[in-house]
Amino acid sequence: MWIADKWTEYEILDTSRGEKLERWGDYLLVRPDPQVIWDTPRVNRGWKNRNAHYHRSSRGGGEWEFFNLPEQWEIHYQSPVFPDRLTFRLKPFSFKHTGLFPEQAANWDWFGEKIRQAHRPVKVLNLFAYTGGATLAAAAAGASVTHVDASKGMVTWAKENAAASGLSEAPIRWLVDDCMKFVEREIRRGNHYDGIIMDPPSYGRGPRGEVWKIEDAIHPLIGRCVRLLGENPLFFLVNSYTTGLAPAVLTYLLSTELKSFGGQTDSQELGLPVTDSGLYLPCGASGRWSDPTLTGLRTAGNKSIVRKGA
Repeated sequence: MWIADKWTEYEILDTSRGEKLERWGDYLLVRPDPQVIWDTPRVNRGWKNRNAHYHRSSRGGGEWEFFNLPEQWEIHYQSPVFPDRLTFRLKPFSFKHTGLFPEQAANWDWFGEKIRQAHRPVKVLNLFAYTGGATLAAAAAGASVTHVDASKGMVTWAKENAAASGLSEAPIRWLVDDCMKFVEREIRRGNHYDGIIMDPPSYGRGPRGEVWKIEDAIHPLIGRCVRLLGENPLFFLVNSYTTGLAPAVLTYLLSTELKSFGGQTDSQELGLPVTDSGLYLPCGASGRWSDPTLTGLRTAGNKSIVRKGA
């Protein structure tokens, strides 16, 4: 399991009865989590003193209940790879989200270190780029980034995060586009990248109503993206929050499509520490491929841990 344990302004305080109690800076949120199938005592006072609570509906979806939460606030991420902290603007919006997935910090440290140690210009493509966490991390590490998402609102939000992080002038190209169609056009244009990041949804629609189902589309997309890699690529990262795509599936996909490059492929669950229990909460999975000349580098954020102190 790869653990995102460098946060100081975010933590999971406790988990119980299908929900997690989180601290986002100065505010406590309670949100549902399908991995939390245990019923442990809710001793932490935060359960009752929460600032907002997302209640899932039996009919699907759900809604927020607010007690004392601003419309928007900020948290920051800092680690040895990112001494100049990254800033993220948060706000509660549809289907329990806040605009940030903190577990992804383990991946930011991983590819951020590779970009910094490349000692050459690095071009990164970030697909399904959401509010720009990976885009900001890659840019802060020194890469030029192409950020692609089908939602205009998400791209606008990502730009706001970049400005808050002091990256307004960073070499980031912001694009509102269908990711598959963009990749196909890039292939025709003959463009290449040194690193590719993709965080595809389980299900979604493009700007013109195109249907995306990860089980059907992920393999063709990876195959096309491999054609966008340059002669000496640094890394390829695939994230999955779909239950049916186990880490071993991601390893198989990346290994078969990237076998001509050699290198190393590994996939693990992502995890976040839970303060009260001393355990880790699984939060999806990631598959990583890296340049064979860099596989001996120390990899930040990688800890094969199931339990604290194990």
